[in-house]
Amino acid sequence: MNKGIKLYNEALSIEEAKICIFLAEEIDRALPSAISKIWHRHPVWFIDDNPIVGYNKLKNGIRLLFWSGETFNEEKLVTGTGKFKDAHIYVNAIDELDMDDLSRWLAKALDIQWDYKNIVKRKGALVRLK
Repeated sequence: MNKGIKLYNEALSIEEAKICIFLAEEIDRALPSAISKIWHRHPVWFIDDNPIVGYNKLKNGIRLLFWSGETFNEEKLVTGTGKFKDAHIYVNAIDELDMDDLSRWLAKALDIQWDYKNIVKRKGALVRLK
């Protein structure tokens, strides 16, 4: 596990850390070619410098965020503001998370990607990569 992500997880409560360690391990397993790091103060996994998935602690729980998740067409994922293609789910306990859903979402994260890496260059316009 990335050292920065390990430190992020260790700074959380015991229950939150368990959730985050679990998520990090599952993401690492499902996205072996992804590079993980702390980005904007929370763990994010990138493929070709493009953010794919990440998580952070918020008031409602641990938010698992998929940058291209809106186009996954998954009813359990809540879409963001509409400006981007992100979608998320809050996790408050590992047993709340359906493993089939998580595996499917991570597989879709590989197959469905929007180009966030070049969003500034394109003046806010998103282009689908896959």
